[in-house]
Amino acid sequence: MNWSVSFDPLIPWLWLTIIAVPVIAIAILGLFLRQRGALLRLVGVIALAVAVANPALLAEERELLKSVVTLIVDRSQSQDIGDREATTDAALAELQARLGRFRQFEVRTVETGRASAADERTETRLFGALESAMRDVPPSRIGGAVMITDGQVHDIPENATTFGGPLHALITGDEDESDRRIRFERAPRFGIVGREMEMTYRVIGAEGEAGEIDVRVSVNGEQRGIRTATIGQEMALTTAITHAGRNIVELSIERGSEELTDTNNRAIAVVDGIRENLRVLLVSGEPHAGERTWRNLLKSDASVDLVHFTILRPPEKQDGTPINELSLIAFPTRELFVEKINDFDLIIFDRYQHRDVLPILYYDYIAEYVENGGALLVAAGPEYAGEQSIARTPLMPALPALPTGEVVEEAYFPRLTDTGARHPVTRGLEGSAIEPPNWSRWFRLIGISEPQGQVVMKGTGEAPLLILDRRGEGRVGMLLSDHGWLWARGFEGGGPHVALYRRVAHWLMKEPELEEERLTASGRGMVLEVRRQTMADEAGDAQVISPSGETSSIALTEERPGLFTGAMEVDEIGLYQVGNDDLFALAHVGPVNAPEFADVVATTDRLAPVAEAGGGSVRHIGTGLTGGIDLPGIVPVRGNGTTSGRDWMGLRTTGDSILKSVSRVPLFTGFFGLGLLLLALGAMWYREGR
Repeated sequence: MNWSVSFDPLIPWLWLTIIAVPVIAIAILGLFLRQRGALLRLVGVIALAVAVANPALLAEERELLKSVVTLIVDRSQSQDIGDREATTDAALAELQARLGRFRQFEVRTVETGRASAADERTETRLFGALESAMRDVPPSRIGGAVMITDGQVHDIPENATTFGGPLHALITGDEDESDRRIRFERAPRFGIVGREMEMTYRVIGAEGEAGEIDVRVSVNGEQRGIRTATIGQEMALTTAITHAGRNIVELSIERGSEELTDTNNRAIAVVDGIRENLRVLLVSGEPHAGERTWRNLLKSDASVDLVHFTILRPPEKQDGTPINELSLIAFPTRELFVEKINDFDLIIFDRYQHRDVLPILYYDYIAEYVENGGALLVAAGPEYAGEQSIARTPLMPALPALPTGEVVEEAYFPRLTDTGARHPVTRGLEGSAIEPPNWSRWFRLIGISEPQGQVVMKGTGEAPLLILDRRGEGRVGMLLSDHGWLWARGFEGGGPHVALYRRVAHWLMKEPELEEERLTASGRGMVLEVRRQTMADEAGDAQVISPSGETSSIALTEERPGLFTGAMEVDEIGLYQVGNDDLFALAHVGPVNAPEFADVVATTDRLAPVAEAGGGSVRHIGTGLTGGIDLPGIVPVRGNGTTSGRDWMGLRTTGDSILKSVSRVPLFTGFFGLGLLLLALGAMWYREGR
């Protein structure tokens, strides 16, 4: 209970002062001149002035507030090393028990550092958690903070005094720890498929370690060799990526006998493989309505270098016109089909027929080109069913189907087959999900017999329309109609000709995303996502090996025909191995070369400056005589006193309080005040009267 006196004058203070001061001054002067009754006059005047000032006695009931103490607990992955987690749990329980004995403190506990499923951040950010926990606390009520961590904190503020209270850090881990690690110094984000790329890395040894060490180099899980690196020096590395899309380059070193962990004994670089411009040779036969459809599509693709020839002057059109007067380009058959045939990624015959423009031997070269890994697409028209069909040349062994000689001229909707609904080339083709398909009709179909490979689209009846096949190391596609241009021209609403043609071309050129049997994995935050493409009805479970070697499985569910997906939330950062059937994939979850594992040796050096600036302390958690942990004592400190000592840490208490109630007792009202005033005036009158 706090007592105080307040005044509520009956007249303004100014008038009270003007009246009272001269009267009191005269009374004091009489007292100074030793006049009789001067003291009583002074007492009477003061009593009257006080009565006009209307004093009251206030009784305030207040409740003292508690100062706020925050416990910041580091739960990052580096705290899983050794017995750090157990030490952290024991220290937290002991601190909570000790602080609970002090009524002056309000304790807030914040555990932070473990990345969530949607969070890709893997830095240890303890000061951000501290700021959030103390955001609603006024500076006068900040008692301090205690951090339980290994000392590897990545968000230490530049201004060491921003917290406003003593900061104490209790460091888990031993003082004599050692660890070696490897990291990339320079790694490109992109690389040309098949070309060498330059990278640099560095092996950082344990304290005092020197010499040389072997470094294993792997690309997409396949070991590419062993390099010798000098510890502490930046080393050069030259390697090549194998395919387009994401490639994982991994460097690894052996774990030492005294190392804390081998997690940082691997360094990862994710390189996006970019294929050089694909070279496509397009040979068009007799001009027709859809001649430019393939040309326009391929020219619009920035990744394609197109060489296009149209056979406008077959041999039978020899009319005696001198060559120098012809505005035509001679067909460089030898250069294209002998000297540079292997430079092309895809050869397209668009309604082409054999007219002796191409020597008969060259068809054999094309078949050999396909067998050795090349790609051939036949966009067939009526010529394919005729006497001069390319199926009647040495190219025949490379073709997936031979013509029957029949040309069907009737309206039909191109439809996906059951195989086509699952195949990556035609799966999900826009407009295919309804019956009839939401695209225009075609009006011509070339008859074939005994198709080989996969029929992914069909025409009238069950007749094949689009066939995809493998021949040796290469691939062949056959489109048995020349009416795809109707989609391009918007006839009856058109159709997805761009998607269809582009997918066919890229499948032939072995684009990884269009492989029928493919397993990929990727990390999104702390979620491992697996994607399986297959022509089978079921995919089974995917087997997963974590960076620490633990095995688990992910159930793959059908997202659409031919595509199965699955996901699993994980708590380890690093490289995961995923397998399904005979397929294998790698995925890195979390940031590449996360700062969390850049250095895992427990240290006091990082937090010492900011702690000492606020009067706090940083020390390793000791071991007691009984084998348990030994923590410094906790001492409440008032004002600006010292907040740390050799074996204790101080936390500030606050003088802030909350007003609960107020009682007011007037002093010069009622009979007591009236009697006191009359007594003073009466005594003064009595003395003056004598």
